[in-house]
Formats: sequence, structure tokens, C-alpha cells
Amino acid sequence: MTGDLLRSIAEAAAAELVPGETLQLAARMVDIPSPSGNERALAEMVAGFMAENGLNGRCQVVDGDLCNAIGRLPGLGGGAELMLFSPLDTAFAGTGAADGPFLGTPMRDDQIPVAHVEGKILTGLGAHNPKGHGSAAVMAVICLARAGAPLPGDVVVALAGGGMPTNLPPGDGRSGRRIGHGAGCAFLLEQGTRPDYAIVLKPGPPAWEEVGLCWFRVTVRGLLGYAGTRHVVAHANPILAATKVIEDLEAWFAEYSEANASGTLRPQGSIGCIRAGWPEKPTFIPEVCEIYLDLRTTPRAGPAEVRRQFATAIESIRAAHAGLDIGWEMILAVPASCTDRKNWIVGAAIRAWERMTGRSFVAGRDGSGATEANVIRSWGIPTARFGLPPPPEPLPRSGQFSMGEVHADSLDALVRALIDAAVDTCGRPLAELSTESERGPRC
Repeated sequence: MTGDLLRSIAEAAAAELVPGETLQLAARMVDIPSPSGNERALAEMVAGFMAENGLNGRCQVVDGDLCNAIGRLPGLGGGAELMLFSPLDTAFAGTGAADGPFLGTPMRDDQIPVAHVEGKILTGLGAHNPKGHGSAAVMAVICLARAGAPLPGDVVVALAGGGMPTNLPPGDGRSGRRIGHGAGCAFLLEQGTRPDYAIVLKPGPPAWEEVGLCWFRVTVRGLLGYAGTRHVVAHANPILAATKVIEDLEAWFAEYSEANASGTLRPQGSIGCIRAGWPEKPTFIPEVCEIYLDLRTTPRAGPAEVRRQFATAIESIRAAHAGLDIGWEMILAVPASCTDRKNWIVGAAIRAWERMTGRSFVAGRDGSGATEANVIRSWGIPTARFGLPPPPEPLPRSGQFSMGEVHADSLDALVRALIDAAVDTCGRPLAELSTESERGPRC
């Protein structure tokens, strides 16, 4: 197809979008809670919505209530297959019982799975990420179906469960199950959804490389104690000792980030959990304080190298605080990944982004967010990532960490951009895009 014909196909599909329609779907998705490993109700709704709107929609059960929603728009044959991917699950449960002790009560409206629409702004848990992105992916392919787009290649929309960076919580009772870190994504790739290219919908401009992550547990030991005898027996509170370790780790994170910055990435480190003692009996001083942290990695420094760097950092902390009993272990590792910057799908994502925003693309330099793109690339699929454009007006929590606010205009703009990328990629013979070796991911 000529460039003019491809442009006309994309414009015809974009014309099928009813303004605000994507916001309505996103609101329906927000109203269905979907914490990691419990996406069945949402997956069934989205799969049914796709089936009602011209796609081959189905709910794919991964394990128990961990589910995916998959839709396919078959092509005419001979073209590349493109997957538009988004997670289904939210990082938080959105209930006071599960999140209140950590988010505070009353919880904010953007932390609760209840959709609230005021004007063109939708608020609710996951409204922006991932449900805003997921709704845009679904609507883009539905618009292509409505327009009867004559594309040689298939377009697949895959919304997967188990995508958030989480393990089973302590005492969950489902020992041996995997609920996060791209569990649903890995399953759908294993079970026959194997596109030539993929676009992952996550916040930010086009990217072709992702950080990975390593989790570490650091233990600081002291002596079991009691408030009534701390002045007459040996006393060594590991919680107080842990504060010294925490301060030194925080200082080291900046050094680590600077030393490992490369390409478009600047990997960060963060302490996310401290565990010690008994909330119901603070009279007793625990013997151990645990520190849990996330250390991001790049394709140029894998988990083994990062583990060595962390070991060196801990040795320095021990030397600075003689007498502290510090132990540590790496408890999780997800490698970083990248796709060749010259790969077709990266160019298609950039072209779609530039048309959507009306300005030239400038590559980022400080990326530290991990996505399921790492899982997809590990299966040899070239993958690009981009997400919603900035809203036309500031949102109530602009500048804060919130995944629960989205603007209708941003959603509809992303739908049109995804239509552009899909037509650009699936509207051409596969052989026109690249050779097999060029399609493969390379760093």
C-alpha cells in the first residue's frame, strides 16, 4: 500500500471513534477491582466488550482468578502481526483493609476502585495506568474493525493479569503461585499469542529499552529485649541500628544511579519496606530488623553484576559501622531488556507519537520504570513502549505519584496514535518492514 492509502485507512478508523467513548470504557474498568492475581471479573467484561464490538474477544484463565483478556482483528494475510499490550491489574487492592495501613485513611479517591467523572477527568484506582492505557488499546482495534480496515496483518490487543511488581503477600495461603512480574504476559505468549512486533502501553514517550529490577533483603541483628529491663541487661536494638544502614544505602543509591546510567536509562534504588517487631506488643524489642529494597538495572549491567555492586556497598557500610551485624540476600531478579533503536516498531511508535503530540521526538535520558516489555523481549519479540500524552489541563494531582487520574482528550489522542502505529505496521507486507535478523531485539 502507498503512504497515502495507509493514511486514509488510519483517518477512516480514527473517524469511527466517538468522543468520550474511551473514557466511558475506562470508567467501567475502574469500577471493577483487579488487584494482581484477581483480574477475572475485569477480564471477562473486557473480553465480552471486544466480542460485542467486532473483535474475537476471549478471557484466558491463567491460574485461578489470574486472567487475561485477548482480542484479535484478523488481517487479509501476508502482513506483520502487531500486539498492543497493557496490564489489567492494579498495584493496590483499593480497600482500607489491604491498603489503609500503608496509604493512610481515609484513602484518596484516586486510590479507590470507584470511577468518578467530573467533566472530562476520570478519577479512580488505575484510571491512568493501567486501565486508561488498556481502554485506549481496546478502542483503537475496535475502531479499525468498525472501519473495515483492509490490513494484511493481524492486530491483537492483549490485556494481561499479574503484571505488577509484586509477590504473594505473607500468609496469603496460595504457596507456589506466581501473581506478578508479568505472569499473565508470559502465559499468553506461551499459549500461542506470538506477534511479530509489540507495543506496550505505559506512561511516557516512546522507549525501546527498559530497566530490570533486583530486590534485596538486608537484615540487621540485635538482641531480643524488653522495655522493663533494657537498663539492666545487654541492650542492642536492631531498629535503631538499621537507621544507620538505611541512611548509608540512601546515599549509595545516588552513586549507583550515576555509575550505571547508560543509553536512555538512569536506574534508581529505593527502600520500600522495613519490618521489625510486633505491632500488638511493642514492649518487646525484636532481635532482627529487615530492610527490603528495589534496585533497578540496565541491559548493560545484569543481575549478577548488580549483585556484585551491592555486595561492595554492604561491605563499605559494615566497615563504616564496626560492630553492626548485617546480612543480605538477593530475593528477586528480572533482567533489563532492549530492542534495536533502528527496529521498525520503534520507528512506528515514534512516528505515531510525533503525530499525536505535534512535536519532534526527543529521546529520554532518565528512565527507571520497568514493564512487561522485558517479558515480551525475552521471547524474541521487538517491542516499543509509549503511553498517554500530557493532559490539556493540569489534573488535581499533577506532579504527584498517582495512577488514578486521566483526561478524556488524552485517551482519545492515544487511541488515534495506536491506530496510526497499527496501520503503519500491519498495512504493509511483512517483508517490506525488515529482515528476520533486524526484527530481533538487540542492545
